Amino acid sequence: QVQLVESGGGLVQPGGSLRLSCAASGSMLGINAMGWYRQAPGKQRELVADITSGGTNYADSVKGRFTISRDNAKNMIYLQMNSLKPEDTAVYYCNVAHVERLYRKDYWAQGTQVTVSS
Repeated sequence: QVQLVESGGGLVQPGGSLRLSCAASGSMLGINAMGWYRQAPGKQRELVADITSGGTNYADSVKGRFTISRDNAKNMIYLQMNSLKPEDTAVYYCNVAHVERLYRKDYWAQGTQVTVSS
């Protein structure tokens, strides 16, 4: 089992920055994907950015503004969000997963609210 705890959400003005952090604990054996998802009111949860064996991937809407990173020694995952827009407002979820060709096991954090508003 993996436990994930997020921090760093909040209220920020358009154009501002926030950094989300996610601390992972427990057995990370087999975990080969980690990322950030978000869900806005009335919308489906969507991938924001992830890191897999194939590299780093970003949603088109955040490319050039958001950066995902990890610190393996500390079991931490980060999402640096710059030039924030009102449409970035959502609950953000940290995720780690064990992904195989016919199998996927996901672990989710509790979610943190990010609100971009003046």
